[in-house]
Amino acid sequence: MSFTFSQLHPDLQQALAQLGYQQPTPIQQQAIPEVITGADVMAGAQTGTGKTAAFALPLLNRVLTRQSEDSEAQSEESEIQTGDSKAQSENNALQVLVLTPTRELAQQVHKSFCQYAQFTSVRIELAYGGVSLNPQLEALANGCEVLVATPGRLLDLVFKRAVDLSLLQTLVFDEADRMLDMGFIDEIQQILKRLPSKRQTLLFSATFGDEIFKLSKQLLTEPVLIEVDARNTAAVTVEQKVYVVDAERKRELVSHLIGSKNWHQVLIFVKTKQGADQLAAEMCKDGLVTKAIHGDKSQGARERVLEEFKAGTTRVLVATDVAARGIDIPQLNTVINFDLPYIAEDYIHRIGRTGRAGQDGLAITLMSLGEEYLLEEIEVILDERLPQQWLEGYEPDLTREIPQNNKNSRSAQKRRAKQRAHGKSSGNRRRRK
Repeated sequence: MSFTFSQLHPDLQQALAQLGYQQPTPIQQQAIPEVITGADVMAGAQTGTGKTAAFALPLLNRVLTRQSEDSEAQSEESEIQTGDSKAQSENNALQVLVLTPTRELAQQVHKSFCQYAQFTSVRIELAYGGVSLNPQLEALANGCEVLVATPGRLLDLVFKRAVDLSLLQTLVFDEADRMLDMGFIDEIQQILKRLPSKRQTLLFSATFGDEIFKLSKQLLTEPVLIEVDARNTAAVTVEQKVYVVDAERKRELVSHLIGSKNWHQVLIFVKTKQGADQLAAEMCKDGLVTKAIHGDKSQGARERVLEEFKAGTTRVLVATDVAARGIDIPQLNTVINFDLPYIAEDYIHRIGRTGRAGQDGLAITLMSLGEEYLLEEIEVILDERLPQQWLEGYEPDLTREIPQNNKNSRSAQKRRAKQRAHGKSSGNRRRRK
């Protein structure tokens, strides 16, 4: 099937042709027709498979259709000199709201919308925190049809009366599971109170867990469920390796791999902001140009670091999970999990930064003794065994004592139970029908 969907507006098809889109991905084939009809949709697919286009294209198509209809209506009304002010007001109304959990993902989604709408007059704006509010207030002064925003900043704009949600037609949650993990539920509830009850709602994500299904029952009406791949799976184009190594030798092993393999663009994930800064500093001493990105960095600093990494002037980027959903570098071949994530689903989103758009990728995970329970959690949601191996010269010391906080299996079980209670783990999610 080509991208010449009969439903899509010619201006959108022109943009797709210029962008080099030829064949729609499976998620796009299934979601675009459903979204165009106005149905509520809950869609899951692996990262890098084109989820943004799967909802952006049909929603832009509907905005363009309404523009055409409104233009005809205004022409008729102008002839009899009535209804002009009401029509003008509704034309400026926000029709599509896309909520994302991070600034980086908001920027990525906004860029995609703008690319698809480049030959149209659709107004698309972006709003996220960490930067001055005034430029966003000015950008929204004349209204827009599409707004991509993070929940907190959207509420700031609502309280300033810069955004009117009363005529919204479609609400999109992009990576809704991550919003729950990051604690946005209170903001989401405040936003929902300001939306019309009759609307289209779309949930798109790479992972579906119990909390997401619970939320979907509150948000969606008779939704169409689309699952292109087995639930919570990693891309088949990503090769996954697990190296067992002593914790204090992880950095040494990473620098050795990057240097010996001559990797020029590597994304490394760690658990903490302090750990990101520390690892970046140590790797710079190893002669590798390395920068860190995390939530404590200013928005300007984060954007500069990402641009330097994309341009290749920075060889290694060390990131916390705040970046797992917002980095889109098609040619990124290697991702390293320096630390295993406490939230098992984050593993899928981390390694989903490579192997995008059907390309090959490599995901390396470093595990020290005592961290086996974290790997087990990942294997449960993947429904797949990840073989462990040693790298010559970096074999773990099996005679050493495992740290007390890790070696007690009962303690590990309690930790997993606590994570599940907060919706942060999915030990039994693969059993859901």
